[in-house]
Amino acid sequence: MATRIKLLAIGAAAATALALAGCGATADKNEGASGGGNGNPVSGLRIMVPNTPGGGYDTTARTAAKVMEDAKIATGVQVFNLPGAGGTVGLQRTVNEKGNGKLAMQMGLGVVGASYTSKSSATLTQTTPLAKLIEEAGAIVVPKDSPYRTIADLVAAWKADPKKIAVGGGSSPGGPDHLLPMQLAKTVGIDPRQVNYVAYDGGGELLPALLGGKVAFGASGFGEFLDQVQAGQIRVLAVTSEEPVDALKDVPTLKSSGIELIFTNWRGIVAPPGISAADKQVWIDALTKMHDSDEWKAELTKRGWTDAFVTGDEFATFLTEQDKSVADLLKQLGLA
Repeated sequence: MATRIKLLAIGAAAATALALAGCGATADKNEGASGGGNGNPVSGLRIMVPNTPGGGYDTTARTAAKVMEDAKIATGVQVFNLPGAGGTVGLQRTVNEKGNGKLAMQMGLGVVGASYTSKSSATLTQTTPLAKLIEEAGAIVVPKDSPYRTIADLVAAWKADPKKIAVGGGSSPGGPDHLLPMQLAKTVGIDPRQVNYVAYDGGGELLPALLGGKVAFGASGFGEFLDQVQAGQIRVLAVTSEEPVDALKDVPTLKSSGIELIFTNWRGIVAPPGISAADKQVWIDALTKMHDSDEWKAELTKRGWTDAFVTGDEFATFLTEQDKSVADLLKQLGLA
């Protein structure tokens, strides 16, 4: 029976000074999002991406903003990046912005484990859950000139000398790109403590490291590499879903390759603590309209994302459950 890992939720934070360089002045906390009534587009929404441009969070947030604009659900949606510490700098900023009804943060498993590994004071349980958006399979990827042609080739070399084969991921220890190779190692008989994991702050930093040969393979959401796969720069050896991914029809799953592991990532959106019920509803209504739009459905198909939309209290319950799942797994790995 396959080991099934559907993790995600709790967040983390870095207790650092949080200057928002290059992103303009801080939003006025007393001025909530406006519009949305009588079919009018919402205005004033801002989505923070807590890692570098080009990664999964960045892609998801910018796609959501574009769909809301194109479908005339919202106008002038601003997406900005505040990278650092695996997403926990952005999380701390979100928690600090108590009552700011204009702001939301794109998040997911990437900020989950950091609350434990960094022992941060800010957590996702302090935020206002808005919506879970998507789920996405992970992928094991190599550059086009890699000597590893199949997942079996890679695993054989990895088992022979785990410390020599560096694996890169776009998240800090405890995030999805870290947990995936650790679980893969454990499944194929490698002590996770022997894994040479190199952390990058999002897929935007992981990609050049992979292409430049700084790591032997990468573990991340497959959607972050679709353009490079189509351009022939990156090869996907396997995906971590139970079934093959439509966007990568010729790529086997780990399970079909004889490796009993299924791993699913997810992404959602949270707001600062203490926002008004009206502002919370503006966000949920806008995200619900986005989810129901033809434009969003087209993006799900294009990017190979699985629809996993839930809002409000249901999302809050999911986050609480996932907090425990992540904590338990990190304890098993000796990281919490």
